[in-house]
Amino acid sequence: MKIIKLNAIDSTNTFLKNMVSKVVVDDFTVVVAKTQTKGRGQMNSEWVVEEGKNLTFSVFSRFIDLKVENHKYLNFCVSLSVFQALEALGLLNLSVKWPNDILSGNKKLGGILIENILKGSNIVSSVIGIGVNVNQNSFPENLPNASSVKKILGREFDLDVLLENILKNLKGYFNLLERKEYNLLEEAYLKVLYKKNVPTMFKNSQNILFMGKIIGVSKNGNLEIELENETIQEFGLKEVSFATL
Repeated sequence: MKIIKLNAIDSTNTFLKNMVSKVVVDDFTVVVAKTQTKGRGQMNSEWVVEEGKNLTFSVFSRFIDLKVENHKYLNFCVSLSVFQALEALGLLNLSVKWPNDILSGNKKLGGILIENILKGSNIVSSVIGIGVNVNQNSFPENLPNASSVKKILGREFDLDVLLENILKNLKGYFNLLERKEYNLLEEAYLKVLYKKNVPTMFKNSQNILFMGKIIGVSKNGNLEIELENETIQEFGLKEVSFATL
């Protein structure tokens, strides 16, 4: 494993993707930054961090036989790796909000951005961006649901130790992925999925409210919600959200 540590950078994912496009990058190369000026989340949303307080890094990983149709299992691996490392710190009420936000209660502690490099029907490699709010005390007013490990547990944590634990977990889960232990990965992910089997009010992309309950993740990675009439509907990223009343 090669770890590259940087002070300030626009985005660790962008930096690593540029590296991959120019030189041969070793498998499981990690880029860590003290601060990101243009950190990115899902669908190009911004990831705001305070310098030196949080964990922001990206991992480059190669895959031998990972079909595009099985991309959801890669997401399960990464989500579970972060979840497990935070759980080991003593955080309670942890869950994974689909597809890969890490929550404590209803407060967001971390997010994940996976950018895949494809060849035919295979994912040949990925740049996996992970951001975890660790020691930051305050957040912008426009992020009312953001929190940190320190805010919840009341003490600071060593960023390098947490990084090491996440990477160790990631290697373990990637071993399961390589062995195609898909059922095991899905079972572990669904066990910690936020609001699974809980009747909840949702809002679709047309701002229409509806009741339903999350029952799983479809074969192509969409969220499966069972509606009040007992039919099951699939939703992609940004097609559904939890309604705030």
